[in-house]
Amino acid sequence: MKIALAQNAVTSQPQEQLQLLEQQVISAKQQGAQLFCTQELFLTPYFCTTQNPQNFDLAIEIHENAPIIERLCSLAAASELVLVASLFEKVSDGLYYNTAVIIDADGSYLGKYRKSHIPQDPGFEEKFYFSPGDTGYPVWDTQAGKIGVLICWDQWFPEAARLMALAGAELILYPTAIGWQADEKDELGAAQHHAWQTVMQGHAVANGLYIAAINRVGTEEQNEFWGQSFIANPYGQIVAKASTDNDEVLIHDLDHALSRDFRRTWPFFRDRRTETYRDLNQRWLEEGQ
Repeated sequence: MKIALAQNAVTSQPQEQLQLLEQQVISAKQQGAQLFCTQELFLTPYFCTTQNPQNFDLAIEIHENAPIIERLCSLAAASELVLVASLFEKVSDGLYYNTAVIIDADGSYLGKYRKSHIPQDPGFEEKFYFSPGDTGYPVWDTQAGKIGVLICWDQWFPEAARLMALAGAELILYPTAIGWQADEKDELGAAQHHAWQTVMQGHAVANGLYIAAINRVGTEEQNEFWGQSFIANPYGQIVAKASTDNDEVLIHDLDHALSRDFRRTWPFFRDRRTETYRDLNQRWLEEGQ
């Protein structure tokens, strides 16, 4: 499978972002891509820097007959590639989700994943905007293989990646919007980036699959998005990586035979002691419990 990951700076005009997406998809297809994935909330600026009720006007309905889905399905069908796009979803006034849609290479709408883990930090005021996802952790059987999609803050949680691997995922995609803040970049920036990349490399190793993180670039309000979208193989090795600050589409071939051979040599699934993990559904364990 050859995949394409689009990291971009974002304007305030959704139509411009859609036009850019169409151009990048066509170019990626010409380079042999079979799957294309956007960054998190690719249609809009990262509006979660502040708590502003007017930003809810940026949300759109997402269902099979919604205009945005019809346009994305047409794009996927015309380019004959699987398309994963991250959007701000409106269900009703007062109920919104951070949502990724999955469209197969024939233009069929397969469904959506709603971000499960919602952060709340200065400059990342997401709990104000998004309800926790209610879709579980589905795996999609596409013409480009079996894929799982998680979104940004989900990438810190090994349980989510494990559940997708157990359901047969060969690749987990992480549309992302993460960056540095000016008042902490000098002191903590390198460490923050190291943690972000390393935790996903660990998911790749622990589950014997490829992972791909797709981040945005540019500065929005106090957030300097650090780009550096990357792909890690089942050994956790970075096999492709984008720049810190350029708009670009990262394209790379995945070798699923490597995942098969890795899992046969490192049989983590065989050796799991599931009967000893019952307490994982507890938020915290008291001393002596």
